[in-house]
Amino acid sequence: MKTFLKTAAVAGALAVTGVTAQAQANLSAETSSAGNSPHLMMMHLADVLAREGVANVQVQEGQTATNSMVNVAEGKSDMVTAPTILYFLLENGRGPFSNIGEGGKDLVQNIRAIAPFNAGAYGLFAPVASNITSYQDLKGRTVWNGPPRGAALTLGRQTILLGSGGFKDGEDYTGYQTNWGQLPTALVDGSAEAFLVPITFPSDRVVMALSAGDVNIVSFPKDIWESEGMQKFLSAPGNSPVEVKIADMGYGPDQGVNVISEDDTFRSPGVPFATYVRADLSDDLVKEVTAAYIASIPELEKRAPYAGNVNFDVLDQRITGFCGALTLKYHPGAIAAWEEAGYEVPDCAK
Repeated sequence: MKTFLKTAAVAGALAVTGVTAQAQANLSAETSSAGNSPHLMMMHLADVLAREGVANVQVQEGQTATNSMVNVAEGKSDMVTAPTILYFLLENGRGPFSNIGEGGKDLVQNIRAIAPFNAGAYGLFAPVASNITSYQDLKGRTVWNGPPRGAALTLGRQTILLGSGGFKDGEDYTGYQTNWGQLPTALVDGSAEAFLVPITFPSDRVVMALSAGDVNIVSFPKDIWESEGMQKFLSAPGNSPVEVKIADMGYGPDQGVNVISEDDTFRSPGVPFATYVRADLSDDLVKEVTAAYIASIPELEKRAPYAGNVNFDVLDQRITGFCGALTLKYHPGAIAAWEEAGYEVPDCAK
């Protein structure tokens, strides 16, 4: 586990430029390993808050989102990034929170959102040499489908189950799990024949896998995607639809990436995320934090090739996965900041 005190780096930069900023609060935060939108968002936010004199943020990277949700609910961390499905599972004492049970209903009262975004889509990809060109080809194969526990593994298994028409981990294919920090090694060492993992457009994970050879990215079967049952799944808590034109995915014809689809579109279930804060943080502080973030979104979208494709500035409930059976609400301070910036916050998320 690495802990980075981002204010140290920012202070150095400010000294070079002759600019000074006095942060007003000290906050603790948790996020994932590097290489994805949750990490990018949190590290960017820490930089911006220090630079603008809003807060010093100590960020712990490489954290498991399941644990982070409990930590922010228990007041052990002030801000965390995590998929929205974890809020639903914690509230209902299901999945990785089954040991918490009914206590989850009380814990989620301590959690509010400040900003939605996504981690791309659950993308199936594999080395071209594996000859995997469809979900059906996963029969009897070894597939990296998540860390040992948590929402990613649950959704990874669900996506394969739906896309294949019923393949189950341990019965029809061998699920292979490591922690997020070990994924880069797994992408190139041959320990898995395919990967079902959140990918952005373009994806650092796909680019890393290319170092071991050309890669196939497999779109979700169109007939299953358009079925009534699949559409219900996509509107369930923690899910959202992602449809991206292959031409907009960020891969050139000479990069060794083959996107396999029935047409010109890549389809797969999305991964709605949010940055959460303790509900008892003051409205004024959260408003300052959120306002600084909103003002810096154009800068954030230039920090990574995929950053313009993960909806950092979109509050639409169909895309964010808010509302419906997901009772997650925005912090009052965040609502004020978004509305003052000209955004419409859905009433069901207030």
